[in-house]
Amino acid sequence: MKEHHYAVTVNWIGNTGEGTASYTAYQRDFNVEAPGKAPILGSADPAFRGNPERWNPEDMLLASISACHKLWYLHLCAVNNVNVLEYVDYPVGRLLEGDGQRKGHFKDAELRPQVIISSQSDLDLARRLHDDAHHECFIANSVNFPIRCSAVIKHQD
Repeated sequence: MKEHHYAVTVNWIGNTGEGTASYTAYQRDFNVEAPGKAPILGSADPAFRGNPERWNPEDMLLASISACHKLWYLHLCAVNNVNVLEYVDYPVGRLLEGDGQRKGHFKDAELRPQVIISSQSDLDLARRLHDDAHHECFIANSVNFPIRCSAVIKHQD
């Protein structure tokens, strides 16, 4: 079995001079950094005192699920002679705050890709390949909540 390693730096930059002296004394801002890559500007969700102009972990998780699915889908289409011309996804996810028995967690996520394929490509195969992409997606295989895919696939006009 091949093993791959990943490393990033998550650098909290929210100390306003008092550290975490109180719940309101600090900002939730952080930067995700890795050599040779642009930083990702992060914070908490605004519901948890975060900066609405920055990515929050929940956004990044949803984006990771969507991006992983898309990359597998494009690969599977390429090797199965389905020519994808456009792909845009509008994923949504639901997070539940703790209920006393369980801490906060994602309840589910739904991928909603809009895909345009060439007029020569097999529309039914293009639809089926989304199931295969979900099965292959490393991120989907790593989370403990259901992920649905509601793709809309059309031939190019």
